[in-house]
Amino acid sequence: MGQPIIYLYEQLKEEQVETIKRAAPAYTIIDAQKETTQMIEDDIQIMLGWDKELGQRLLASESSRLQWVQAISAGVDSYDLKRFADKKILLSNASGIHSVSISEHVLGTLLTEFRGIRASINNQSKNEWTRENITYQQLSEQKMLIVGTGHIGQQLAVFSQGLGIQTYGVNTSGHATNGFIECYSHKNISRIVNEMDIVVNILPLTDDTYQMYNERLFLAMKPGTAFVNVGRGPSVNTNDLIDALNTGHLRFAALDVFEEEPLPSDSPLWHMDNVLITPHISGLTPKFKTKLSLIFMQNLKQFLKDHTLVKNEISLHQGY
Repeated sequence: MGQPIIYLYEQLKEEQVETIKRAAPAYTIIDAQKETTQMIEDDIQIMLGWDKELGQRLLASESSRLQWVQAISAGVDSYDLKRFADKKILLSNASGIHSVSISEHVLGTLLTEFRGIRASINNQSKNEWTRENITYQQLSEQKMLIVGTGHIGQQLAVFSQGLGIQTYGVNTSGHATNGFIECYSHKNISRIVNEMDIVVNILPLTDDTYQMYNERLFLAMKPGTAFVNVGRGPSVNTNDLIDALNTGHLRFAALDVFEEEPLPSDSPLWHMDNVLITPHISGLTPKFKTKLSLIFMQNLKQFLKDHTLVKNEISLHQGY
């Protein structure tokens, strides 16, 4: 058994690595993107980012010393949470880093639809000056249901209220949350969704949220609803979504995540006039490494004290 290793699968800036070295002098710091020296994999105790192949070997190893993984995303549905729980490995995510970026993305996609900007871009590509296919509506006074009232949902609510949008929320229990006029529980979503003009999905992927947006829920929505998905693709039944868009029951969908990524080239979604597709970019965030490093260092200092975490620890049983 050698010196414990902090394995940086997500590459950081040199000054950030030096900060880690000063905080954890008893550890060997391995930069996965630069290091060429051999290491004993089982000596990895902390991993920043998730090397899937290496991670699977560590989860299968009886002698692995892995105790904590800091994810670089908010969603952790790609992790084997049961194995983590069985081996008592801590997991924390990057929740909060992407809240401004995703909120701006949601409002940007809605403005392109509500103000006729998407249609204008299409007309420009054809050198056409016309208003015949331009439809417009104000976002102000629209009722928006934000499904997921965590960091991102709360930030979106604040930004949306600045545009005069009425914001309502959905969370596990229906507990009141800052920034929302009223919140409802997951089990009651179908009862109130028909009062909303816009539905935004920001939920993580769990057993409870898999395929929750299906024919039944789409039909429960008010005719003419706009739907935005910046949560997880498998939360939506794609065929049911396409049907709801084809019939006009949904007026518009802005989709950043999909059941299958990349979105297959033969998907009907590519050619639908009432769909805006973006290639999973809503979470792209300036100064991401700086923000991630701040979360990691807070947790690292606490972990070195008593092997606990202080920020963004995932409940391995709930999945978020």
